[in-house]
Amino acid sequence: MPLLPYVINLQAARAMEVLFYHLTESTLEEALPPLVEKSLERGWRVGIQTASEERRDALDACLWTFRDDSFVPHATDREPHAAEQPVILTTAPANPNGASIRFLVEGAEPGSLDGYQRAVFLFDGHDTSQLDAARAHWKAMKTAGHDVTYWQQGPDRRWQRKA
Repeated sequence: MPLLPYVINLQAARAMEVLFYHLTESTLEEALPPLVEKSLERGWRVGIQTASEERRDALDACLWTFRDDSFVPHATDREPHAAEQPVILTTAPANPNGASIRFLVEGAEPGSLDGYQRAVFLFDGHDTSQLDAARAHWKAMKTAGHDVTYWQQGPDRRWQRKA
């Protein structure tokens, strides 16, 4: 995994809050929508970066239907007027909607995170490739001087700060 240019780019950026969410008790489709809703409640625009078009499209459907009484207003980066959306789903490291927070899932490579207030890496604890990617991203973020925290789900699915 080529992390050296990635680390160098991040060192030039200002320190930001970077959170790692280790999914052990729920799926990404269960955990992500409430985190996105909380971000919107804070008035933040949201970017969600996936490593594949298939995951992007699955999350697109999920955000419309994850709960009967709610939906998350969003679009994908392939749709017109993506820049105007409060939440954008993308496979690229660009920030088309001027998001303040970036969610990175399934081991997506973030590229430069300049301009974000917060980055959140969500990874499946049962997927070895996602665990390896999270470890590499953790190391790169720490090396870049960001404020990094690690959260893991307990048996009750609540987030517990571990580091």
